[in-house]
Amino acid sequence: MKAGRVLPAITVGAALWVVLVSAAGAALSWLGWWTPYAAWPVALVLAALSAWCVRGVPAVRGLGPAAAGVLVLVVAAFTVWVGATHSEQVLPRRDAASNFQAAVSLATTGQRVVSVDPESLGGSAVLDDRVTLGSPAFYAEGSSKEPAVQPQFVIGPAVLYSFGWWLGGGTAAMIVPALAMGLALLALGLLTARVVGAWWGVVAATLVAVVFPVVHTARATYSEPLAMLTVAGGLLALTLVAGVKRADAAVASGVLARIALVAGVLLGGTGFVRVDALREVVLVVPVLALGAALGSRWVRPLATGLGISLVAAALAAVVLSYRYLGDIADSLVPLVALAVLVCGVCGGLLALWRRGHRMPARVAAVLPNGVAAVTVLLGLYLASRPLWQVVRQDPNDPGARYVAGMQGREGLAIDGGRTYAEHTVTWLAWYVGPVALLVALVALAALLRRAVVRLGQGELPTWLPALVVAGGSTLLTLLRPGITPDHPWADRRLLIALPLVIVLDVVVAAWITSRARARGQATVGRVLAAVLVLAVAGPAAVATWPHRAGGVERGSLAAADEVCDSLGPDDVVLMVDSRSANEWAQVVRGMCGVPSLAAVSAVRRDPTALRALVDDVEAAVSASGGRLVLLAADSSEALDGLGVASVQVADVIVQEDQHVLERRPDGTDPLPIRVWLAPVGPPDP
Repeated sequence: MKAGRVLPAITVGAALWVVLVSAAGAALSWLGWWTPYAAWPVALVLAALSAWCVRGVPAVRGLGPAAAGVLVLVVAAFTVWVGATHSEQVLPRRDAASNFQAAVSLATTGQRVVSVDPESLGGSAVLDDRVTLGSPAFYAEGSSKEPAVQPQFVIGPAVLYSFGWWLGGGTAAMIVPALAMGLALLALGLLTARVVGAWWGVVAATLVAVVFPVVHTARATYSEPLAMLTVAGGLLALTLVAGVKRADAAVASGVLARIALVAGVLLGGTGFVRVDALREVVLVVPVLALGAALGSRWVRPLATGLGISLVAAALAAVVLSYRYLGDIADSLVPLVALAVLVCGVCGGLLALWRRGHRMPARVAAVLPNGVAAVTVLLGLYLASRPLWQVVRQDPNDPGARYVAGMQGREGLAIDGGRTYAEHTVTWLAWYVGPVALLVALVALAALLRRAVVRLGQGELPTWLPALVVAGGSTLLTLLRPGITPDHPWADRRLLIALPLVIVLDVVVAAWITSRARARGQATVGRVLAAVLVLAVAGPAAVATWPHRAGGVERGSLAAADEVCDSLGPDDVVLMVDSRSANEWAQVVRGMCGVPSLAAVSAVRRDPTALRALVDDVEAAVSASGGRLVLLAADSSEALDGLGVASVQVADVIVQEDQHVLERRPDGTDPLPIRVWLAPVGPPDP
């Protein structure tokens, strides 16, 4: 029993710490106070508060020392493996590197929106329409007299990964995701242990640990490892409190309310690390309505925690990431509309219930089988879409142009408007196999049927809240993944769907062994369950095996250090070609601590205009006592065209993720990182 109580307390407490520290970081960074001297004491205080909040968390019954020990070993092995083989995504080509650079910016400046002193660039006159402070994932803000840079995405990842930067630079920051995903894996194992059985929790955690999208995201500074921890921790806490019966004197009502409040804070507070966490929040609303209708004690505190943390996360996003919210308005606004609709419908149905209205007897009689049938039909619909549907978006969208380029490189028909959303079930099959999907669909239909029956009897199943949230999130993701279908990058969208499929298969394996044991055929049951587990483990291991040895872009940190070491404290760096403008502007500003700006694309394409810009910026920088340094990363051609002497300061070929559209990634592609510098100001004394 001790392990069954301590492990949930550790997991839920860690998840709560993530949310609370993200909230504190949002407030302090808005004030410009996110420094080690403020952040570390705040983090310690919030760790103590988190530990206090999870006191008395209901235990995972039946989790003995042996099963608990093996589960911890699985989680530890996973964490060490992915941490030791972490990626080094430094150049902001993808979200992981964007989060990393945002963390570096926050850790080194103390501010979320970083003010730039125009005098450090040679004066405000330099900041005309020929240059920009912005780059991918970093927006240029303000005027030429008061310029600033605002990172993309919400603030949570930058706050959490900044601790790693302070502890040990880039390498330490890149290990933090492995720790977060390891704790998320522990939460998933504990949740499965609670609703299926202790050793089945170990099996579920082990299977999820070898699924490549989980491994891939845990190796890099994505937001998903943090979100997985808060969502899994929240669902674990909710499942534990939902399993407490009114007659259970071992859990006081005050403790129950406190843990339910924590569960709500975790689910709503996921918005601090991922803005689309609103999807999971919406899916909690029907659970709240069902709980309220049946008089569950945890409904009010859960709703309170959910509402408070969601409002706080939304406020932080609006204040600190408003440009990002504007960019994703096309997907965010429908999600908000869905939230309003779900709240309205659930509120209306709950009001009717409380007035004594009930479902007609004939409808109630056929509802369980109807729900099961609809579930199966919906699964078949999603799986069959490639046979009759091609999902497209606006072909002029930047993402569509990127897809068209990939299609050309892969020898596919050019149709950039394709989103490939009709293939989402196929994406799942890449990593767990078709047998696992079929078994999971049958299990989902059976569980929903059972849930409807038990709800009709006035009982809310302990496992239903987690199933509704995970199942609903999976459905919405499969219908509309909302991401450029560049694999394995796009497979981050499957981080709730894949664990759900695995847990459903584990449920079936547990049912098989239980039924066989009841019939005196325990050995047969174990064999059949093992076959099912292997049907999941086999495809998962095959998909992950080519990527077992390490993450991507290893060597990028060293390349960035080489560039930084080549720059002086009085330098101002101007990016003169496309790749330098896209990949190095923020690296130089953040990691090197050197003022940087980039020529806009129209100027970069015009040698005469670029020459005039260089002359003007050089004159302004020299007049202010600095030295202008030009940086090129495509080749030295732009510098040669300017007639300046350049020196190559970085030259390494790293391995990046494959870029594939219609198949499972099974390797990596070479990515050259080359940088040339050309000082055009007076030489250093």
